[in-house]
Amino acid sequence: MSALEFHNQYEGLSGILNAFAYNLTKHHEDARDLYQETCYRALVHRDKFKEGTNFKAWVFTIMKNIFINNYRKKVKANTITDSTDNQFLLNSATNSVGNSAETSMLVKELQVMIDALDESIQVPFVMHYYGYKYQEIAEHLQLPLGTVKSRIFFARKELKGKIEQSYDTSRLYV
Repeated sequence: MSALEFHNQYEGLSGILNAFAYNLTKHHEDARDLYQETCYRALVHRDKFKEGTNFKAWVFTIMKNIFINNYRKKVKANTITDSTDNQFLLNSATNSVGNSAETSMLVKELQVMIDALDESIQVPFVMHYYGYKYQEIAEHLQLPLGTVKSRIFFARKELKGKIEQSYDTSRLYV
């Protein structure tokens, strides 16, 4: 397909593509950005379009994939946006001082609970906590893989029970 033919077909879809972009984003500026990104990618990858196939479907698929990829990036980034003029609260977070005393106490209590576990389940659990894979633990302890997995499961279960006994967890989930 020549560049002129490509341009003419794309121009014919312009209105529909803009409407589809707005339908996906529900925001005018984001829709324009999505439309422009789609136009750019379609032009760059023009040689990958196979003649005799549905041009409209090809372009719409490009747009939909760009939208999905951008959405996934936003979810992963988990960014905080504040459109107000006064961004004092957003900028002041870097000046805060953390207090790790409570966390430190909880970690010490958890370590005491782990130390109280039976050694047969404590060792695989601690190795798994430090990042060893199940297979590595099994080879190191010369145990079957299933045994290692079940011991780690039982360690988690016992720790959960100890935590529930130490703290009234019924009030945590209210």
